[in-house]
Parts: sequence; structure tokens; C-alpha cells
Amino acid sequence: MIPVKNAHELEQMRRACRISALALKAAGEAIEAGITTADLDKIIYDTIVRHGARPNFKGLYGFPGSACISVNDQVIHGIPSKKVVIRPGDIVSIDTGAAIDGFNGDNAFTFGCGKIDSEAARLLEVTRESLYRGIAAAVSGNRIGDIGAAVQAFVEDNGFSVVRSYVGHGVGRELHEDPEVPNFGKAGRGPRLVCGMTLAIEPMVNQNSHVVKTLSDGWTVVTADGGLSAHFEHTVAVTAKGPEILTVAEEEA
Repeated sequence: MIPVKNAHELEQMRRACRISALALKAAGEAIEAGITTADLDKIIYDTIVRHGARPNFKGLYGFPGSACISVNDQVIHGIPSKKVVIRPGDIVSIDTGAAIDGFNGDNAFTFGCGKIDSEAARLLEVTRESLYRGIAAAVSGNRIGDIGAAVQAFVEDNGFSVVRSYVGHGVGRELHEDPEVPNFGKAGRGPRLVCGMTLAIEPMVNQNSHVVKTLSDGWTVVTADGGLSAHFEHTVAVTAKGPEILTVAEEEA
């Protein structure tokens, strides 16, 4: 069953999503050569807790960090570590969220450390734009497949590939709710979108093949061919006025 939020619940979602976005922004601003992914994870934890919320990734399914931090060919689920040092030219995908008063936020962004090469920059640009193409399709009366079709078409038209093994999802009282939100598929297919749905739309896009594999740590997902990967995500509400991006980093009054 797909949860539909009322006006009060959407306001609670906005709060959780705002804190999620603030944490992601703080980590992104801290990225520099020499910082470790464990350092970034602590910044995220401290930001979320300072705003009275709980890092909802920490302990979820046994995950040890407050964020998944994935570097270069790592697609998702990178475990924060003092041993992983960010270097100039790296691309760093950070996926994190906060929970407060029974509701969850979820967002991701891929940052460049200093100057990155032109192909990496294009990968980030295309992946980010594909997210907004997907968001634009998240309107009442459309179907889930319209979101994935919009993402896939833009990504593949630009010569990259969409990860098939992992998808977006509903988000609300649980971090992961129905429905699944693939970044691929056919328009006009899947559940119909209605006002009050809240969705985590999150394209994961690879430089080369869409095929991925999981490392021996049981978490970190990497591209099978060693190519780069990027990941962007917003939590979005379907409203009568169109899609509303909830994960917006604005300081609370």
C-alpha cells in the first residue's frame, strides 16, 4: 500500500527533509583534499543532531554510518572510514537523511573535489539534470513509469547508463516505503501518482555499463567495469500545484 500524506504530515516531512538537506550541504562544503569520509560522516551526524533530529541511516539494516559516502567508481552504500582520504579530482557521492517527530528525509548529491576532469563533470551535470527531468514528471495523474522513462531517456541520450539494480522509493514514516521508483522504464506504466505521495527520486548513473557489483564488505556497490558513477536525490511531494522538492537547505528560524 502506498502511503498518502495529509497537510499536517507533509509539514512534518518538510522539517525532516530540511534537516537532511542542511546536513548534506554541510558535508559538501567541507569536501577538500585530505579530508576523510569518516570526517564527513561526523559533520553530517553533528548537523542532524544539532537540529534535534536523528541520523536515519545510522544502524538501518546494520549500516554503521550516518551517511553513505561513495567515491569515484563507488555507486552507493560506501561505508565512511578514516582510511578513505579524499584526493584532488575525486567525485564524492553523499547520501544521507534525518528523522524527526516520526518522519524521514532522504537526499544525495555528488560533489567534485577541486578541479575534476571534463568527463566526470559532464557525468555529474547529466545525472543532476536527469533528476530534475524525473521530478518534472512527478505530477498527479502521471504514473511511476513516467518518472523513470524521463530519467532514462535523458541519461542514455547523453551516452551514459542508468543503474538497474537499485531504485528510488517512497519515503515518510519509514525511510523506505512503497512504491519503488525506478530510474528506467516505460511511460504510462506503474502506480498512478496522486497528491500526498512523497517520493525519493534518485538517479544513479554510470559512465559506462550499468552493471554493478557489491564488494566483500557487503555494502559498497561499485561499477563492474571501474567507470565513474554519480548519484543525485531529492525527496519530492506530489501536490496539486505540481512536484514540490522537500529537501531544500534553508536554516530554520
